[in-house]
Amino acid sequence: MSKKIQAIRGMNDLLPDQSPLWQYFEGQVRTLMSRYGYDEIRTPIVEQTALFKRSIGEVTDIVEKEMYTFEDRNGDSLTLRPEGTASCVRAAMEHGLLHNQTQRLWYQGPMFRHERPQKGRYRQFHQVGVESFGLEGPDIDAEMILLSARLWKQLGLFEHVTLELNSLGSPEARAAYRDTLVSYFEAHHDQLDEDSRRRLTSNPLRILDSKNPDMAAMLADAPRLMDHLDADSQDHFARLTAMLDAAGIAYVINPRLVRGLDYYSRTVFEWTTTALGSQGTVCAGGRFDGLVEQLGGKSVPAVGFAMGIERLILLLDTLDLVPDAARGELDVYLLPMGEATEPAALLLAERLREALPELRLQLHCGGGSFKSRIKKADKSGARLALLLGEDELVGNAVTLKFLREEREQQRLDQAALAETLTSLLADESLV
Repeated sequence: MSKKIQAIRGMNDLLPDQSPLWQYFEGQVRTLMSRYGYDEIRTPIVEQTALFKRSIGEVTDIVEKEMYTFEDRNGDSLTLRPEGTASCVRAAMEHGLLHNQTQRLWYQGPMFRHERPQKGRYRQFHQVGVESFGLEGPDIDAEMILLSARLWKQLGLFEHVTLELNSLGSPEARAAYRDTLVSYFEAHHDQLDEDSRRRLTSNPLRILDSKNPDMAAMLADAPRLMDHLDADSQDHFARLTAMLDAAGIAYVINPRLVRGLDYYSRTVFEWTTTALGSQGTVCAGGRFDGLVEQLGGKSVPAVGFAMGIERLILLLDTLDLVPDAARGELDVYLLPMGEATEPAALLLAERLREALPELRLQLHCGGGSFKSRIKKADKSGARLALLLGEDELVGNAVTLKFLREEREQQRLDQAALAETLTSLLADESLV
């Protein structure tokens, strides 16, 4: 017997009992984006490797360790996208979406990073990304944060997340701060772990984001980027926080929040939670004003964020915040009680679907004994069963059986069936 083929480690199947939760979350996102005037963009999952090296930065962990990169048959270096912003910028540039115009875009789909798989964090993971181009004021930064806050409110998560803010300033101010920071770390070189020593010459700001408890005290005393901001960045950040204050959005200023991608400038933010242990970040983003120019276009201000779908669904499940209606359970299971009634049952099912577009109805197929049919109806999770036997067929009726309640069966006229089902299911707002 040949060996069974299994899924690649960290690339998980999404099974039928999980799909409704994803559909619920994606539906909430899609509706919200439409309400805010953001248009969906879809990009390929494979891009030229150079796109990510130039945008993310060659000395980042993502490019150095985590990307899935390969040569195609033409010898071109291609990479499965590890994040969505670079692809979104490439597409917007390529198709002229950034020429003398503003854009508000969003996307969702799979990303790929070769990391150690853990709960809520996989090698193929899914993100929702939101990006705005052509707007440089703090008002669009504030809108991005308010949009994400509204999603948390819709999902019931707002009381379970915390907004953290920081500013990275201009590239020039950050370069000057980098020199100050390197001097500080060099004076404490013996306290740096191996990873931080490697980053000292390549990406010293990322040392601030270290989770090594042995370095916590030293990092707490490190120079703060906020104290080295240029005047324009200070003003931008002050105006942003004033808008958030006016909107009633609480936040924590985190001077160690630097983000892991080289293209960020000025505003950076994260939404974090304590409900998932160490995997606390559920949404992160900021401004990337220099990225379009970095990729060969004209300078265009931009801001955006991304959220991991797996981690948010895990959070919703952990906090028991998924509505019953979002779990995709059936309303009605229709049972033809013999071969002679199968054609009529098929037509009845279609008439009910026509009359009640929101009704979730499954028709029993495959025959079987009466006992086995009822067992399948119960296993389906439906609230109601409709039985169509030869007696019902002659009388143009059906028998209604309650599967989740202790109530007697009812014989119903088919002509009034749609109205009766609407009444019975109205309290669940399903029809």
